[in-house]
Amino acid sequence: MILVTGATGGVGAELVAQLAAQGGRVRAMTRRPHAIEARPGVEVVHGDAEDPASLEAAFDGADRAFLMSAQPTGSAEYPTHTVALVRAAQRAGVRHIVALSVYSGGGGGDVIGTWAGQAEEAVTGSGLDWTLLRPGRFMSNALHWTPMIQRGDTITIPFAGRPAASIDPADVAAVALVALTTDIHCGAAYQLTGPQVLSPIDELGILAGVLGRPLRAIEPPIDTVRAGMLAAGTPAPVVDAIVARTLGDDGKVVLPTVGQILGRSPTTFADWADAHAGLF
Repeated sequence: MILVTGATGGVGAELVAQLAAQGGRVRAMTRRPHAIEARPGVEVVHGDAEDPASLEAAFDGADRAFLMSAQPTGSAEYPTHTVALVRAAQRAGVRHIVALSVYSGGGGGDVIGTWAGQAEEAVTGSGLDWTLLRPGRFMSNALHWTPMIQRGDTITIPFAGRPAASIDPADVAAVALVALTTDIHCGAAYQLTGPQVLSPIDELGILAGVLGRPLRAIEPPIDTVRAGMLAAGTPAPVVDAIVARTLGDDGKVVLPTVGQILGRSPTTFADWADAHAGLF
């Protein structure tokens, strides 16, 4: 039995769909079971990292697990949700865990790196077989533009000129599937990218072609972006780290890892946009 945590959306949802398509036994864990589409062979269960009893039930009988946490950096003294998930996996006798991390792992020398490093250490120090996945920017970040696209053709995008080799979450899920269903990736930590280096402005241009719309990006000043994040309640050290990382070089190089593991080229942004055009 493979348990997928964070199964409501993103990589988790993609992984559930891919595992179900293979016909394996899958358990999808989420705090919102009603939000998961019913699929043959998929058992949907409630699980909350802050509710130990729910984790005991969710992990019971699982021998492999995909772990991801949306706990905001700095919201606790350390990444308590990841630690709780790992401990539940240990108690349940899970053999192999595949965990979603960030591109630089515990590097960077800032609060994001410290937080990610603590989460990764919980995984690698668990005594279980493990694989770490460190994707760069997700192509699905473009979905944040949806309300603006539905209102008009001018789209405000922070850091719009910042290039990165963004990746399709479905490709990250495909790598996770391989890691979970074979033993050859135990003890590995993989940085994952897509096949092209594009800025959000480039991606908006591709999406404009797919939608047949004259979409235009506006990049707000960094001070405006910073003020917005602070007003939303993001701690100042986290804001500083996000800005510094966004202005840095992480994720700007296309890596061969996805192609080497999957035996195919990663999805292009054009193909991703075409497949998801209806969401815009």
